[in-house]
Amino acid sequence: QVQLVESGGGLVQAGGSLRLSCAASGRTFGGYGMGWFRQAPGKEREFVAAISWSGGSTDYADSVKGRFTISRDNAKNTVYLQMNSLKPEDTAVYSCAKSKGSGWSKFSNAYDYWGQGTQVTVSS
Repeated sequence: QVQLVESGGGLVQAGGSLRLSCAASGRTFGGYGMGWFRQAPGKEREFVAAISWSGGSTDYADSVKGRFTISRDNAKNTVYLQMNSLKPEDTAVYSCAKSKGSGWSKFSNAYDYWGQGTQVTVSS
């Protein structure tokens, strides 16, 4: 079993920054890829960013590329999402997820454990 707990969400003005954290417990996550997804009201969940088990490989949705950065600290069992230049369209519940394997994927069915999510609201 793996428990994932997100933190760091909140209300921010457009152009601002937030740093989300996802703390894992219950089992080492050092050998697994991790991802961030988001879901806005009335919309389907969408991929945001992912990182391989070593942190050496990352991928981003086109909508956040150049603004968001995913990173991880395996010693702390934590993955981060640094979000800069936030836009109102970034408003959503952000959830982290653990991959079934060591790599990353844009597809939610490649992940087997999910956090509850943290709300990010960007005002214009």
